[in-house]
Amino acid sequence: MTAFEPKNPGYRAAAIAMFDGQPAMRSLGITIVRLGPGEVELAMLHSPEFTQQNGFIHAGIITAGLDNACGVAAFTLMPHKADILTVEFKTTLLAPARGTRFVFRAEVVKPGRTLTFCEARVFAEHEGKTTLIATMTGTLMAMLPRVAASPEVRASRA
Repeated sequence: MTAFEPKNPGYRAAAIAMFDGQPAMRSLGITIVRLGPGEVELAMLHSPEFTQQNGFIHAGIITAGLDNACGVAAFTLMPHKADILTVEFKTTLLAPARGTRFVFRAEVVKPGRTLTFCEARVFAEHEGKTTLIATMTGTLMAMLPRVAASPEVRASRA
């Protein structure tokens, strides 16, 4: 993993606050396990409420965890007052999501001023084994605060 320098010295607190502000992650029971510049590890325990007809965790739940892991990893490198939005992702499901605990690991591959590219993997812990069950590549966008145009600029646009 490449060492990245965060643009926001308070990146840890900002990333945790952003993550904690997501009711979806609380509903899924997903928590932050480890956090660093350009990387994160999230975890979720198995819950029967999130299974599909064969008893595996639903692919949509797995995808939500992967997407969020990419988002948090990317957010750690964004400037103060930035917000984040996923603009694209691709998920590959490699094995059934069978396990007692699921670990989502994401890292930034290429940070940018506006777009950041990430990769993530999710592992299922089951009967003493850890199995890679899915991967994701994602592109995330920094949503930066806009500076209001002066009255003269606004008038020239009218």
